[in-house]
Amino acid sequence: MASLVDRLRDRTGSADEQPRVLEMTDADADEVLDALATETRRRTFRALFDRPATTSELADRLDTSVQNVHHHLSELEETGLVEPIDTVYSEKGNEMTVYGPASDPIIFVGDGDRVPRVRRSLSNVVGGLGLLAAASLLVQWAGERLVRARLPADDIGPASYSPADPTAPETLAWLLFEVLEPGLVFFLGCLVVAGVATLVADR
Repeated sequence: MASLVDRLRDRTGSADEQPRVLEMTDADADEVLDALATETRRRTFRALFDRPATTSELADRLDTSVQNVHHHLSELEETGLVEPIDTVYSEKGNEMTVYGPASDPIIFVGDGDRVPRVRRSLSNVVGGLGLLAAASLLVQWAGERLVRARLPADDIGPASYSPADPTAPETLAWLLFEVLEPGLVFFLGCLVVAGVATLVADR
């Protein structure tokens, strides 16, 4: 059974980055650019994208002092670039804050009139990808059920679908379940269609 300290050290938090759109003439944009002006601060920020970490973990990864990392984290947090996402405890029982990125992506827009449109576009993209992912899972589930219904009772399922004397439909099923996945094909196909439609609309 895990000790109390081991349970306390378990991490349940994860970074929940949200898109952030900044107008170049805003004070917020100046603050963000100033906050990322030093190399150590940029390294600290990049390290959190690799993996959220405590101050001491970042100090080890960046080969610098805890005090130095704490200073840079304070600056990054003040400008809204990083945020606390979890609390863990060291082996000695000391409480430690886990930091992660607050925003991803960060987009700088030169024309202030375009900021609302960019924000709407990001919201539409995020919402659209969520719906597409859900639809892809449904396609995957339906495809597997369809193939299982056509297989002999002693076959395992789509993962082992390999007809000895394949016909055209059986070959297509083999390609979908052995080489590709129907959900993935649907997802990528929709992305291609959306990309082409966007290019046509922009012309």
